Amino acid sequence: MSLKALLPTRPHGESGWVGRVLTTGVAIAVLATARPDPASHWVWLVLGAGLVVFIIGTLLMTSRPYTAFVLLTVVAVANGLISGVDSSNSLVLVLVSITDIAVLQFPRHGNRPIIAAGVCVTAAYVVSAWWFDKSDSWFFTQLLWTAVLIAFGLNRRQYEVQARQTEQLLEQTRLAQSEHARAATLEERGRIARDLHDVLAHSLGALSVQLEVAEALLEERGDTAGALDRVRRSRRLAVQGLTEARNAVAALRADAVPELPQAIAALAEQHEKDHGTAVHFTNTGAVKQLDSGATVALLNAAREALTNAAKHAPGQPVAVELDGVRLSVRNKGPTNGEGFGLAGMRERLALIGGTLTAGPDGDDWLVVAEVPDE
Repeated sequence: MSLKALLPTRPHGESGWVGRVLTTGVAIAVLATARPDPASHWVWLVLGAGLVVFIIGTLLMTSRPYTAFVLLTVVAVANGLISGVDSSNSLVLVLVSITDIAVLQFPRHGNRPIIAAGVCVTAAYVVSAWWFDKSDSWFFTQLLWTAVLIAFGLNRRQYEVQARQTEQLLEQTRLAQSEHARAATLEERGRIARDLHDVLAHSLGALSVQLEVAEALLEERGDTAGALDRVRRSRRLAVQGLTEARNAVAALRADAVPELPQAIAALAEQHEKDHGTAVHFTNTGAVKQLDSGATVALLNAAREALTNAAKHAPGQPVAVELDGVRLSVRNKGPTNGEGFGLAGMRERLALIGGTLTAGPDGDDWLVVAEVPDE
C-alpha cells in the first residue's frame, strides 16, 4: 500500500495531522530518554515494536479506522503491561495511543470501542502493578494520566466533528444559494419571454391588419394613396415594435429602460396617430423609480388596454392616467369584456406582486394596473 493511499481522503479536523506528527515526535523524544534495566532487552523490543505499530496505526486512522483501532489498542495494552518497568517510559506510548483511539469515530458502535480499550489498558496496569510490585499510588497515577488523555482525545474528536459539520453546512448553504440564483434566473428568463411575446404579438398583429387593409384597398378599389398610407402605418408599427422589443431586452440585460411617464406618453401619441382616436394622458403622481420588470409590465398593460379599446370601442376617446405606481386606462363607450391579453397581463403582474383589474365603470370601461411601491 502506497503512502498516498494511507493519507486521508476527507478532512479530519484542522489540526488532526499536525497534532499526530507532534505527538509522534514527543513519543520518540521521550522513548529516547528511556533507561530500563540493561538486562531487560525485551523491553526495548516491546518499545521499538510499539513505536512502529503506533505510527502505522496513526496513518490508518482516517482510511482504516477499525484497523487503526486494533493496532493502537495492541500498542496501548502491550506498553501498559511493561509500564511497571523502572525508567522504561512506556507510559508515553500508552497515552498517545489512547488519545488517538479517543479521536476515532465508530458510527455503528458509538463510544463502546473506546470504553473497551480503556478497560483493557486498566487491566494491563493492574497486571503490571502486581507483576512489578508497584504501589496503589502508582496505579492510580497511571489511571489519572490515561483518563486525562482520553478526555483530551474526545474533546479533539468533538472539535473535528464540528469542523466537518461546519464545512458541510457551508457547502449546503452554497448549493442552496446557487439553486436560488438559478431559479431566479429561470424566472427572469420566463418573464422576459412573456414580455417579448406580448410585444411581438401586439406589433405583428397590428402590422398584419394594416397590410391586409392595404391589400384590400389595392385589389378592390385600386386606391393607391390609401394603400400607401397603410403601408406607411405598417412601417411605423414595425419600428414601434422593434423599439418595444429592445426595451424588453434592455430589462433582461439590466440596461436603462425608458422613463415610464415618457414611454406611456409616446405610446398614447402613437396610438392616437394609428387609430385616429383621441388619447389624453396625464401624469398626476410623483415620479417613482421602478425596476425594469415593473416598468415593462406597466407599459405592456397600457399597450394591451389601448389595443382592446381600439378593437372593442373604435373611435371612442381614451384617457390614460399614471399616478406613481398605478396606471388606469379609461375608454368611452362599451367594451365587450376582457380578452386573453388582459388575463395574461394580470398573471404577469401577479408574478412581480402587482395587480390588474378590468371592468365597466358606469358607461366606461376601466383598466387599472398597479405594481408594488418599493
